Amino acid sequence: MKNSNYLYLQFADRIEKQIKSGVLNVGDKLPSIREVCAETGYSMSTVSKAYYEVESRSLIEARPQSGYYVSNISARIIPEPSASTPILTIENIEREDLVDLVYGDMRKKDITMLSLGFPSNELLPIAKLNKGMVQAMRQLQNSGTSYEEIEGNSNLRKEIARWSFTWGGSLTEDDIITTPGCISAISDCLLTLTKPGDTIITESPVYFGILQLARSLGLYVMELPTNMTTGIELEAVKKTLSSNKVKACVLMSNFSNPSGSMLPNEHKKEIVRLMDFYNVPLIEDDIHGDLYFGTSRPTNCKTYDESGIVLCCSSVSKTLAPGYRVGWVSPGKFKKEILRTKLYHTISNTTITHEVVGDFLKNGRYENHLRKIRQILNRNCTNYINTVLESFPAGTKVSQPQGGFFLWVELDKKIDTATFYHLALKHNISIAPGRIFSFQNQFSNCMRLSFGLPWSNELRIAIQTLGRLAKQL
Repeated sequence: MKNSNYLYLQFADRIEKQIKSGVLNVGDKLPSIREVCAETGYSMSTVSKAYYEVESRSLIEARPQSGYYVSNISARIIPEPSASTPILTIENIEREDLVDLVYGDMRKKDITMLSLGFPSNELLPIAKLNKGMVQAMRQLQNSGTSYEEIEGNSNLRKEIARWSFTWGGSLTEDDIITTPGCISAISDCLLTLTKPGDTIITESPVYFGILQLARSLGLYVMELPTNMTTGIELEAVKKTLSSNKVKACVLMSNFSNPSGSMLPNEHKKEIVRLMDFYNVPLIEDDIHGDLYFGTSRPTNCKTYDESGIVLCCSSVSKTLAPGYRVGWVSPGKFKKEILRTKLYHTISNTTITHEVVGDFLKNGRYENHLRKIRQILNRNCTNYINTVLESFPAGTKVSQPQGGFFLWVELDKKIDTATFYHLALKHNISIAPGRIFSFQNQFSNCMRLSFGLPWSNELRIAIQTLGRLAKQL
């Protein structure tokens, strides 16, 4: 009897081949799941997983109460955004004012927020979280008003350790320290491992929060060449580690912010090997790892860490409850030092929200929620890409992420997206200009779009408006 995993992938590959060979054309409706089961003898589960796999490849799309259709995107050859080519030196160009403007849009209720990367409230299980809050108040000593232990909520740490099996980890409760969000975990790592004047390396483009954090700590940032699909380039990492005094590396291995890139498994293994060889700690931000569009959760660098050189940071801020400020770090061999830093800078987390998230993981609600939000984000991503390609000027390049929240869009070099940001804002649309994701003079013709909003006709019109404005420029 054939393995069911083999069957669904085999069937998914057959559908892809039919689409790419022209047997199935754009707009064609695929047979229903029941029809396929009757014809092939496959189980409902196998066919459903196959269709979901093909949908994750952006070849088909599900239409409510109608079925699956071959998507418009399947017939297009989508030009991939250019790889970055930063100068392998340390630069530090002002970006704060532009970052402040983008963050300032958060307070405006009438703005279509394509600039900020977190899920819309409509995608979150708020009613269930509220029930969890009431339950946590009842079960916690003093209703959650007391400090918790320095390592963090025991219930939450146990569940994070259990959850680590999804990416191939084998953590225990004692391997984890909880923090007030992922950026707090990264901050504790940098505070522990570096001092003012030290140099860290990152991918490029890189989440602007990392850049601002590094600057606030007096660190120099060396940005390395990065492919917008496969992530930071290995040769650049190897060359930099061998010729520079680097104190730490910070990168997102899965669905990077802002490019959406994901390191292949072999690249993850090699980066861990290099960090171990040169004894350079790797601070890994895996906050988007649970938001994959395929059939299984990708590994991270921590999966391949045998020496404890990787400090893996994550959070539920992008998946479940941004305002709960629940994050964590698996600090490897640096646990004692990270704990001391947390004691000095934080002491304790928000007791009640960490208990709520621990229970959410324990009861299986988190897993159920992730299944739903991943499907929504996958469809959003396809709709965004279709609309961008239909509406923006010819030659526009757009990433094709396999998870996460972000599209990286590259426009004609004549278009300055900082100027474009102000123009779009006049139409009540906020985008994230590319230049805020680098300390160097890069990405002025690029922008990041977040697809964390529920898809609607209004959202389609907003993206079409951006396309029209880009054509005017």
